[in-house]
Amino acid sequence: MSDLKYDIIIIGAGVSGCAVARELSRYDLKICVLDKESDVCEGTSKANSGIVHAGHDAKPDTLKAKLNVQGNLMMEEMAKKLDFPFKRNGSLVVCQNEEELSKLEELKERGKENGVEGLRILTREEALELEPALADSVYAALYAPTGGIVCPFLMNIAYAENAAINGVKFQFGTRVQDIQRCHQVSGFEVITNQGTLYSKYVINAAGVYADEIHNMVSEKKLHITPRRGEYCLLDKNAGTLVSHTIFQVPGEMGKGVLVTPTIHGNLMIGPTADDVPDKEDNATTRAGLDKVLNDSAKSVKGIPTRQVITSFAGLRAHEDGHEFLIGEVKDARGFIDCAGIESPGLTSSPAIGELVAGILKEKLHLEEKENFIATRKGILDPNTLSKEERVKLIKEKPAYGNIICRCEMITEGEIIDAIHRPLGAKSLDGVKRRTRAGMGRCQAG
Repeated sequence: MSDLKYDIIIIGAGVSGCAVARELSRYDLKICVLDKESDVCEGTSKANSGIVHAGHDAKPDTLKAKLNVQGNLMMEEMAKKLDFPFKRNGSLVVCQNEEELSKLEELKERGKENGVEGLRILTREEALELEPALADSVYAALYAPTGGIVCPFLMNIAYAENAAINGVKFQFGTRVQDIQRCHQVSGFEVITNQGTLYSKYVINAAGVYADEIHNMVSEKKLHITPRRGEYCLLDKNAGTLVSHTIFQVPGEMGKGVLVTPTIHGNLMIGPTADDVPDKEDNATTRAGLDKVLNDSAKSVKGIPTRQVITSFAGLRAHEDGHEFLIGEVKDARGFIDCAGIESPGLTSSPAIGELVAGILKEKLHLEEKENFIATRKGILDPNTLSKEERVKLIKEKPAYGNIICRCEMITEGEIIDAIHRPLGAKSLDGVKRRTRAGMGRCQAG
């Protein structure tokens, strides 16, 4: 039984669960991350906008507002330490008329209250100086220089690999079926399709399934609605159409359809926001993609829609109270929710990791271990090397001279690294997310 006993079990290997695992790996703890899928980053974390939000959207004095701004400030250092791509490209929220201008003023004031720096309202002429391709209907814009873009896959994988190097165990293909109190370990019995595990503490970071996990232990029930967002990704030829992330004035269902460059040089438009009953319904629809194409034209003109190379959809975990739920459940001591993590969850993830780890640090009086490894090196990209360095690399490791994916110029060496590194890829999708092989114009055709 000792092999099945843990100090902490984290349910969910998305960006929140892995950020928490990475922070907790600082301490001398036996930790296991469970996920029903075959890899990290298989849920909400793999299908989102990849935006680092400035923090002017969330209501002041909410956890969303606090963690958004905190996570944004942490992003540069986190990207440097864990070696994932991040760029502070700034963002614009555009309005269509004088009536909507007051909403931009509201967002600006809200942002100032949340601690967002550098916010400015721009006239149409000022906005056009930053983004010449803005639609003719754009009246004004709110400029947020602290906005950014990130690769959500590589960020999630970086957290997970760093946690694994520091001793965290990951168990995939493991679906939690029930959680019960267990006095033997002064904690919980976690019953899964792969057998029963025991843990003093359980952290619920199960995304759209976080309500089902929560409701196994608490009388105060939680309800999460899967909110589907559909996107179109355009070829790198279209990637320079805009340089900032361009939002529309937010509505009841979210921040609306955005137009943004991606960290890898593509152009992305989306998402829609449709509440769906099925927690696995990430199919794209004709109506949804038409909405993305039509609505994006209200922000930016001349989007070359014929250069769409793929479309996809993701599900956001929308909690009824529009708030992140992070903390120990009152009627289930030792069970910690990290639930309702929708936008700006990706931005907030480093702060979420710190917050949840802080809760357990206080409870368990933890001290950081001496051998904690704070940094992680990502997969080597030969394109970043000088000609001389690349020639030397290929002489030493010939696999780096063999191009497997011509669109993205990915080598055999990178793919081998992706498979053999900590928590290495176990599928073609896993290789794709780690190296971008098959993500280019031909989409692995």
